[in-house]
Amino acid sequence: MPLYLEDIDNDAWNKLEAGAAAADSGFHFITLGSIDEQGHPQARTLVLRRVDRMKCVLEFHTDVRSPKWLALSAHPKVTALGYCNETRIQLRLCGTVELHAQGSECAELAWEQLSDNTRKTYAGPAPGSDVVSNKYHGCNTDGSGKVNFGVIVLHINLLDWCLLARDNNQRALLHYSAAGKLKNCKWVNP
Repeated sequence: MPLYLEDIDNDAWNKLEAGAAAADSGFHFITLGSIDEQGHPQARTLVLRRVDRMKCVLEFHTDVRSPKWLALSAHPKVTALGYCNETRIQLRLCGTVELHAQGSECAELAWEQLSDNTRKTYAGPAPGSDVVSNKYHGCNTDGSGKVNFGVIVLHINLLDWCLLARDNNQRALLHYSAAGKLKNCKWVNP
């Protein structure tokens, strides 16, 4: 458990990398909070797919037909929340998303790394659509789903680290530059 501010940055990014690499990791599933097109707060759980600690970037995949895609286009400032029950560490990650759809280099590279089974999830009806009315509609004719696949790249500018201990909760704020460099960090009251 990191006890020094200089260790928290490294430890947090190690945990996020482990989350992207292993389905049983405490930070594999991350809740993304955003504002929808009507200005209402929304939260949903996404799978953490990739981490670039040098640029302070998290990557998620989604269906571009989902309401969140349009909402993130209109309101790109978000907060991601991860919690590991085993370590009792909470990570709140604030930043701005960048969206990459079919035809972008980012989406093409991510698509190539998906399993066939995961690719099939993007070939079905649009997320949130009525099951009955979409029984035979809304699916890709080629069955690949590639046209519906999108990548959400989250550029982190603030990492709010919190140890939710039974005694002596601890919290630190780490601020990053646009280039992903740690600008400053400090302890704050939990």
